[in-house]
Amino acid sequence: MLKKKNISASKASLVLFLCQIISALDVPLDSKLLEELLQPPTITQQSPKDYIVDPRENIVIQCEAKGKPPPSFSWTRNGTHFDIDKDALVTMKPNSGTLVINIMNGGKAEAYEGVYQCTARNERGAAISNNIVIRPSRSPLWTKEKLEPNHVREGDSLVLHCRPPVGLPPPIIFWMDNAFQKLPQSERVSQGLNGDLYFSNVQPEDSREDYICYARFNHTQTIQQKQPISVKVFSMDSLNDTIAANLSDTDIYGAKSVTERQPVLLTPTGSTSTKVELRGNVLLLECIAAGLPTPVIRWIKEGGELPANRTFFENFKKTLKIIDVSEADSGNYKCIARNTLGSVHHVISVTVKAAPYWITAPRNLVLSPGEDGTLICRANGNPKPNISWLANGVPIAIAPEDPSRKVDGDTIIFSHVQERSSAVYQCNASNEYGYLLANAFVNVLAEPPRILTPADKLYQVIADSPALLDCAYFGSPKPEIEWFKGVKGSILRGSEYIFHYNGTLEIPVAQKDSSGTYTCVARNELGKIQNEVQLEVKDPTMIIKQPEYKVIQRYGQVSFECIIKHDSTLLPTVIWLKDNDVLPDDERFLVGKDNLTIMNVTDKDDGTYTCVVNTTLDSVSASAVLTVVARPNPPFDLELTGQLERSIELSWIPGDENNSPITNFVIEYEDGLHEPGVWHHQTEVPGTQTTVHLKLSPYVNYSFRVIAVNEIGRSQPSEPSEQYLTKSASPDENPSNVQGIGSEPDNLVITWESLTDFQSNGPGLQYKVSWRQKDVDDEWTSVIVANVSKYIVSGTPTFVPYEIKVQALNDLGYAPEPSEVIGHSGEDLPMVAPGNVQVHVINSTLAKVHWDPVPLKSVRGHLQGYKVYYWKVQSLSRRSRRHVEKNILTFRGNKTFGMLPGLEPYSSYKLNVRVVNGKGEGPASPDKVFKTPEGVPSSPSFLKITNPTLDSLTLEWGSPIHPNGVLTSYILKFQPINNTHELGPLVEIRIPANESSLILKNLNYSTRYKFYFNAQTSVGSGSQITEEAVTIMDEAMASRQVDIATQGWFIGLMCAVALLILILLIVCFIRRNKGGKYPVKEKEDAHADPEIQPMKEDDGTFGEYSDAEDHKPLKKGSRTPSDRTVKKEDSDDSLVDYGEGVNGQFNEDGSFIGQYSGKKEKEPAEGNESSEAPSPVNAMNSFV
Repeated sequence: MLKKKNISASKASLVLFLCQIISALDVPLDSKLLEELLQPPTITQQSPKDYIVDPRENIVIQCEAKGKPPPSFSWTRNGTHFDIDKDALVTMKPNSGTLVINIMNGGKAEAYEGVYQCTARNERGAAISNNIVIRPSRSPLWTKEKLEPNHVREGDSLVLHCRPPVGLPPPIIFWMDNAFQKLPQSERVSQGLNGDLYFSNVQPEDSREDYICYARFNHTQTIQQKQPISVKVFSMDSLNDTIAANLSDTDIYGAKSVTERQPVLLTPTGSTSTKVELRGNVLLLECIAAGLPTPVIRWIKEGGELPANRTFFENFKKTLKIIDVSEADSGNYKCIARNTLGSVHHVISVTVKAAPYWITAPRNLVLSPGEDGTLICRANGNPKPNISWLANGVPIAIAPEDPSRKVDGDTIIFSHVQERSSAVYQCNASNEYGYLLANAFVNVLAEPPRILTPADKLYQVIADSPALLDCAYFGSPKPEIEWFKGVKGSILRGSEYIFHYNGTLEIPVAQKDSSGTYTCVARNELGKIQNEVQLEVKDPTMIIKQPEYKVIQRYGQVSFECIIKHDSTLLPTVIWLKDNDVLPDDERFLVGKDNLTIMNVTDKDDGTYTCVVNTTLDSVSASAVLTVVARPNPPFDLELTGQLERSIELSWIPGDENNSPITNFVIEYEDGLHEPGVWHHQTEVPGTQTTVHLKLSPYVNYSFRVIAVNEIGRSQPSEPSEQYLTKSASPDENPSNVQGIGSEPDNLVITWESLTDFQSNGPGLQYKVSWRQKDVDDEWTSVIVANVSKYIVSGTPTFVPYEIKVQALNDLGYAPEPSEVIGHSGEDLPMVAPGNVQVHVINSTLAKVHWDPVPLKSVRGHLQGYKVYYWKVQSLSRRSRRHVEKNILTFRGNKTFGMLPGLEPYSSYKLNVRVVNGKGEGPASPDKVFKTPEGVPSSPSFLKITNPTLDSLTLEWGSPIHPNGVLTSYILKFQPINNTHELGPLVEIRIPANESSLILKNLNYSTRYKFYFNAQTSVGSGSQITEEAVTIMDEAMASRQVDIATQGWFIGLMCAVALLILILLIVCFIRRNKGGKYPVKEKEDAHADPEIQPMKEDDGTFGEYSDAEDHKPLKKGSRTPSDRTVKKEDSDDSLVDYGEGVNGQFNEDGSFIGQYSGKKEKEPAEGNESSEAPSPVNAMNSFV
């Protein structure tokens, strides 16, 4: 048993031609199937029931029908057969039932008025059309009538009657003048539903002679015109003048002028009326009232509300319009006309009747032999309609009997039908307001199953979405449908499938393994048929990198990413939308493969951008918002209010913040009196504030402007405000930064920062300068100077304190009393030198100096500190003098000691001390001599190895450039290096200090040795220098090597070895540049004697060989200079800056605050390698 389920129209693959009733069959709209199946006639097109035709044109009465076999057509006119063959003016279209009555060839439309009905018939039954009433349209002329002019008194009401001729259909009425201009209408003058023109009260301007009523007949496209109507309005004043001229004074001459009137209804008349309207029509109710002033109309429904959404007021509320009325709209509607003098009302009782309308119209039945079915015809109306049945156009009571048919009021019941039961049935529902006629056929068919879905149809769906596999079928009796998967698959059952009544198989959640072949089988008692379809399940399209929310500044560049993943068999298309619409046609928008880039962003680019990815099977999208921010627009409409002498209120309107909230406003001012064109900062206020109270200064011509600030930046300044000039006043402040400093020993220079023009507060700015010697003078000495910033007092004692003050004044008075400052007259050079200078030598490079301070009175100025001059006289080891270079250290403040760093060991020095003030240095103290003790020497100046033999080498060296004391000896250490780059035992030799060469004997032949050489004083050993050398091989081996070298094979081998050496050298060079270590170094690290490892000079820890050019015993050739010496850079201790002079400074406690770091010696024997001449054999020995 198949599970049935309704599916939406969007999913259904078949459009159903006929609807199923109970067990009736569905006949799909398949053209091939329909051509083969028998079908009773069905009326598909017919003319309207009330058919008004143009009498000047041919009459076309439509009647179209379909059926199998094609139906034949016949007509009745006024209830009797209409024989069209007997009327030459009447023809029927081929393969159609449509009649054409040729009026244009001499026929008259009036002759063909009547009621027509069409019948379409074939072997399965007969269908009939509605009764079509044919009437020609009419547009008669107005009857001629003599129209008298309308004389009316001002304020009275007036109705101009139109009374158009009766036409078919009724004409459309409108009023115009002779110039074909519509007459203006208002609450006072308006047209009624019957076409009459109503005046609630007439005015003198209503007088005219061309009120013309027009009737337009749309069917005939004609307009009929009534004769013009004349209206003459008389005012009471002119009427009294006319009467007075013809009658005596005592008659009507006393008539009053225009008087106001209460409302009176012009239409409808009376207090009540009735109205009948049909259901579904438009209800129009009208009330027009006379009165002065013009009454106002209001509508209400008694006992209820006017229906919402269907109620409209027209013609200045004089007409109530309710559309699509129903029985619920019946009731009493009251119109109320009111003016200042009173009101009047009218009640319209509305009854809504109804022509018949369908509740259930009969539907076609397609049955199999032996099946049951039902035709239902239910209609409603007011009054309730009468239901009658016809069979093939004949009342069912007199139609041929059918044992399978039973009539039960509005229902026909069919049971166990046979093929002869096929017929067309008509249901007629009628009441006094109209009728309904419906055809419904019963078609009994016996057909074997047919599958209408194409064979091997391919369905493609996305994984995790529903898959709908169609199996459109037909058969009578209705076939049963079964589904299978695969060639030998079993019948599909279970909750994972849904079987629809139309044969469709639904897989609610298709997976990749749902792909494959599916077979649909349809069978009934007349046969069986099957069909295969294919299902492919694809991977869904996904956006793996979605566009993200962006905030970008105006004129910047922004990109949105949209990276997708999709099934390899699907071809995706990516489109970008802005605000759900296509992108603007702008070259600034660049669409790439995975992104959208917007160049030179503007404000209009603000919005939501959506990446839409479409394939033939699915669509995904992702959106992101772009917010374009920019500096705010400038404020505007600046306004000054509350003007006072020292304050004012400034207000403004902010400009557009451009998507970035305004954080604050900057207010600037311009002084048009003193600095026109120059704007100064006044104040800032929060971004929520648009008014500020500003303090003002006197004697300023102010203009203000406002700048808005947000996170992006500052706006352009606003337009300047109006100018505001403040009154003059005495200065509010005095000059700042007042100082008194003498430039000469006998003067005092008083300086200050002048007030600006803005600060002057008025014209005539000057300064009162006052001074007196502190603790000596009681009276102030004062002078008034012009607008300057300096005054010099001459003839003062040297370096004495003065009290000073400077006061501003202008033409309106003085500033407040100024504060006093202390200054000094000019300084002179100090008179005495520091005494009791003592030196304490701390070590070979550092000494401490002490001195007694000089009396402050002898300083004759501000004490700035002391300077220590010191210089090296000679080195005690050489007894030779050199150019004297004096060093200076400055110690600030009242210091009495200091440290002297960077001294050379074993040397003689001199120093002196001087006091310093603002004027300069005082005299020097007597020179003080001190000596530094010995230190360790520097490395020997060179080490070279000469005269290599089988078992000996000659070493020559130079003494240290800086012995730093008396040399006691030299230390020589050496050790062999074998062919595997390992270091042999270390040998140490002590050499007297007066020696400069040495011959080492008893060495191994053809062996490389590494030498370490340094000097010693009594303090210790100095830094070492290194070198390598090789003894020569014995003559026999050399002879054999020469003999071998003359062989051709050996020459080829050597070429190969040379190529290999070149490659290895390149590798070593690359590794060296990367900071690697070469093999000899690794061997040295592993086997060297710790005693001979170089020391790091800064911390005394063991160092290691680097891959620089210091120690490379394996490198081919020699890198020593041509004189076979090893030179060493000078290792003199440099004088590091300790004081503030040339070299450095000390803290107040005398401690050294500079950093003393002597130069680090280079590794010993830098640049020294083997000194022997290169040869192929030696190259091999040195590289193995």
